[in-house]
Amino acid sequence: MQNATSRIEPNDTLLLFVDLQAGIVELSKTASVDRLGKGVLGLSKLAKIFGMPAVVSGVGSQDGAAPKMISQLADGMGTYSVQQRTTADSFRNEAIVAAVKATGRKTLLISGVSTEVAVQLPALTAADMGYRVFVVADACGGMSERTEQAAIHRIIKAGGATVSVMALAGELAGDFRTAEAQAAIAILYEMATA
Repeated sequence: MQNATSRIEPNDTLLLFVDLQAGIVELSKTASVDRLGKGVLGLSKLAKIFGMPAVVSGVGSQDGAAPKMISQLADGMGTYSVQQRTTADSFRNEAIVAAVKATGRKTLLISGVSTEVAVQLPALTAADMGYRVFVVADACGGMSERTEQAAIHRIIKAGGATVSVMALAGELAGDFRTAEAQAAIAILYEMATA
């Protein structure tokens, strides 16, 4: 018997991209900037192909300047706005929570740097709020293998899970005869040959 909740359905899914900005992305020790960028690009393309809304969150500078996000977000999704926050946990920001709730979707895919803080904290809070949470492993970067694994284990213990861009591309593709499926398979190929 198939468990209906085990699959990721695009019409119930939204994405949260966290701290994918200059000065932070370069801190990743578990994924190179190039590899992380490819994962973010693939994930953002999937969001656009399958009409999954995205919330982009970042921390502005002390002088009030808006965060400059990596180019792969715009390359994949097109235009987006950045929700600025002053907390480590995106789900402790009222505007971000309101943006997430406004989608009406209950499955959350999270991408960001660092996995230990910017990804883990909203994953835990979102899980506590009843969201199905998936950390997109190849679109995240951690400070060390050890601390990133500790964060992933804690998220899984709280009911979350991990997934990869490649797995998402294959899962969301569905019937290979559709234009969406062909675009998703192209992303799968790009990730496999990167």
